[in-house]
Amino acid sequence: MMPSPEKATEIKAAIAAVLAFFTALWGWLGWAVLVWIFCFLLDYLSGTAAARKAREWSSSIAREGVWHKLGEIFAVLVAALCDIALKIVVSSGLDLGFELPTLITPIVLLWYIITELGSIAENAEKMGAPVPRWIKNGLKQYREKIDHDHNTDPPDTDSGTT
Repeated sequence: MMPSPEKATEIKAAIAAVLAFFTALWGWLGWAVLVWIFCFLLDYLSGTAAARKAREWSSSIAREGVWHKLGEIFAVLVAALCDIALKIVVSSGLDLGFELPTLITPIVLLWYIITELGSIAENAEKMGAPVPRWIKNGLKQYREKIDHDHNTDPPDTDSGTT
């Protein structure tokens, strides 16, 4: 029988090998996608738990949550397709003098991850867990920073008067 420190080392080595394999397979962007998927599942579960605790769970609201999550998936796919389209344009002869990195998808993923983490923190509070203010404020500031630095929406020029 193997002593437990050696067994622990073997387990750590196996985990490191699996993580290295997947990192080589799909890179850091793949891990970002997995973090996002984990966050959006955790948000849905924590939101369901918070609603059940408050006795406010509703199948129609739960369906709206599923539609919301499906919309997130489509938004990330749009970002990925934009990155692919940019790479096609660059590979078709536009010489920038450098390789074009994946630009849009990581920003969209980060925005969604931060949004989901903020929602999970809110749900935890609704379930009665104390959430440090600095976590909530930090997530809010990160999201506002991403929105401000990467907002591509045209400025709102409608003043409500004609």
